[in-house]
Amino acid sequence: MRRGITATALAATLALAATACGSEGDSGSDKSSGGELSGTVTWWDTSTVGSEDKVFKQLAEGFEKKHPKVDVTYVNVPFGDAQNKFKNAAQSGSGAPDVIRSEVAWTPEFADLGYLAPLDGTPALKNEKDFLAQAAASTKYDGKTYAVPQVIDSMGIFYNKKIFKDAGVEVPTTVDELKTVSKKIKDKTGKTGLYLRGDDAYWFLSFLYGEGGNLVDATNKTVTVDNPAGVKAMTVVKDLVDSGAAKTDATDGWENMQSAFKDGDVAMIINGPWAVADTYGGAQFKDKANLGIAPVPAGSVAQGAPQGGHNLAVYAGSKNLDASYAFTEYMTSAESQAKVAEGLSLLPTRTSVYSQPGVADNEIVGFFKPVVDKAVERPWIPETGSLFAPLVTEYTKVLTGQSTPDKGAQDTGDAYRKLLKGWK
Repeated sequence: MRRGITATALAATLALAATACGSEGDSGSDKSSGGELSGTVTWWDTSTVGSEDKVFKQLAEGFEKKHPKVDVTYVNVPFGDAQNKFKNAAQSGSGAPDVIRSEVAWTPEFADLGYLAPLDGTPALKNEKDFLAQAAASTKYDGKTYAVPQVIDSMGIFYNKKIFKDAGVEVPTTVDELKTVSKKIKDKTGKTGLYLRGDDAYWFLSFLYGEGGNLVDATNKTVTVDNPAGVKAMTVVKDLVDSGAAKTDATDGWENMQSAFKDGDVAMIINGPWAVADTYGGAQFKDKANLGIAPVPAGSVAQGAPQGGHNLAVYAGSKNLDASYAFTEYMTSAESQAKVAEGLSLLPTRTSVYSQPGVADNEIVGFFKPVVDKAVERPWIPETGSLFAPLVTEYTKVLTGQSTPDKGAQDTGDAYRKLLKGWK
C-alpha cells in the first residue's frame, strides 16, 4: 500500500534514527549467557502516525514484556521516505534497522541488492503454511524467502452515505456511472463527486486494470503501460477531472484527499483498509455507520484493484539476528495479526486469523477479503518498487493538463525500457 505521513514525523524520525540504529556498533548479543534473548532490536515502522502507529507500538511493547532483556527501539519512518532511506543506510553499512516494515514491492528489490537476511529455516517463518498464497508470493525471490507477510490489502470506493442520500444516488459500479453519479451529487448538494489523488500512481492502477492493462508483462519481459489499454486508462482519469466528476492535486495528495472527504467536501475517494482508522477521525464519520465502502468502479474491460500490503524483513547486517527473527515472528503471529485486524481493520495474512472472534465479524475485513482474493498481483521483480516514480511523474502531468494521455503513457513506457534493460 502507499500513503502519506505528516512532515513532522520525518523530522522526528531522522533525529532518532541518527542515534538509535540496530546495525550501528554493538546492538547487544543475540542471547544472554543463559540462552535468553537480549540486546536491542531497532524496528522501522512505516505505518500512519496518529492512528496505525499506536497499535504497532503496543505490539512491540508486548514483545518486550515477553522478552524483558530485549529492548525494541521503535522508529516511525514516513512511508514515502522509507524505501530510499533503507537502501542508503544498507549500502553505506551504517544506520539500517534490524527489522523494516517493507511495502510488498520493496522486498524483491532489497533482496536482490543483498540487503535482507534469508528467512528459510529461521524462527521468523513459524507456521509458514498458514499464510495466504498471494501474500507469501511477495516474500520470495530467487528461490528463497526474504520476508514475512504482515498485512495484505487492496482498494475500494469510500463514500459518504449522507451525501449519497441527500443526492438520491446509488453507488456507482462503473466509471460511466461514476460520472453520472458525480454530476447528480454536484447538482443536488454542490459537493464534488470524487477526490482523485494525483500525486501517487498507486491510485491509477485500478483504472489501468479496468481497461485491461498492466504496467509490464514480466513473463515475456515486455513493457505494457504504453499499449492502447494504458493510453485508454490515462484518458479515463483525465476525463474524470475535465468533466468535473473529480478534483485532483499535484502535491500533498494524501492530506488533501483525506481532509476533503472527512470534512464532507467530496462524496467519494478511492482508498484501502489502511485509511479506515484515519477516516473515522473525521467530522463526517463520528458516526462510523456513515462510511460506506464498495468495489472500485469497473472500466470498459474489467473491475480490478491492486494487491498491496506490508512484509517484515530482517536486515542482513543486523548484529542481533536471533532477536530480530523472534521479533519478526511475534509481529506476524496469528495473535498479533488478530490484534491489528481488530484495532485497525487491516487484513491478516494468515488464513487462521479470519475465523477468530473480533476478526470474523469485522465489517471492513469482511468487505476487503473478497476484494483481496481477486486483486491483481504486481510483478515480483526487483524493479517493481521503482516503476512508480516515472509513472507518477507522467500521471500527475496528465491529470493537471501538462501532458496528454498518449504522451504520458509513451513517456512512462520509454522510462521503463531504460530501467528494465533488454525489455521490449
